[in-house]
Amino acid sequence: MKVLRRLGVDVSFPEDQTCCGQIAFNGGFRSRAADVAKHFLDVFENEEQVVVPSGSCASMIKVYYRELFEDDPETLERAQAVGEKTREFSDYIVNVVGTSDVGAASEGLVTYHDACHLLRELRIKEAPRDLIGGVRGVELQEMENSDACCGFGGLFSVKFPEISTAILDEKLKTIAESGAGAVVANDCGCLMHIRGAMERRGMNICAMHLAELLAEDGTDG
Repeated sequence: MKVLRRLGVDVSFPEDQTCCGQIAFNGGFRSRAADVAKHFLDVFENEEQVVVPSGSCASMIKVYYRELFEDDPETLERAQAVGEKTREFSDYIVNVVGTSDVGAASEGLVTYHDACHLLRELRIKEAPRDLIGGVRGVELQEMENSDACCGFGGLFSVKFPEISTAILDEKLKTIAESGAGAVVANDCGCLMHIRGAMERRGMNICAMHLAELLAEDGTDG
């Protein structure tokens, strides 16, 4: 919200919003997911634009609502309308607001992790990088295999912890080898997974959302 308001966007935050329904959907609880998704539609369908800070949530709304409501034509129509005006955070700033310079300033070397839903479902790759490149005092250092999964995958990490950890080990290795002091991503699930592991292992690297980086103005310390 801080970043969007700095850009002159009139931002509201509906306090009765809840989950988009992805968690239940991925777990196979379609009816429960539909109930949650319908509440999401009730809350947001009258908004002019919907900006989502997590690629997986944006993907659920824009892509998987169509599957969830395929047998409910009336709700499907509502879902499609909301999906058309829903944009992931970086995509909205670069392609709707029309800028890659949000007035941010920080310092140091950062690397970027391509979250699976953001890259593979929404095809968003360049917008986050453009925004990082627009932060004064920051240099982007690409890690090897930046588009490789971090191993989270929602319930996947719970059901298959050994596989999830093995995938995560590779991601942490490439993050460390990049030499960056921070890893940036646009998906809250990826960040939770990566940050938790780095903290447990004592890695002196910060995991941060792109919005956190863009909110810095050089006075954050």
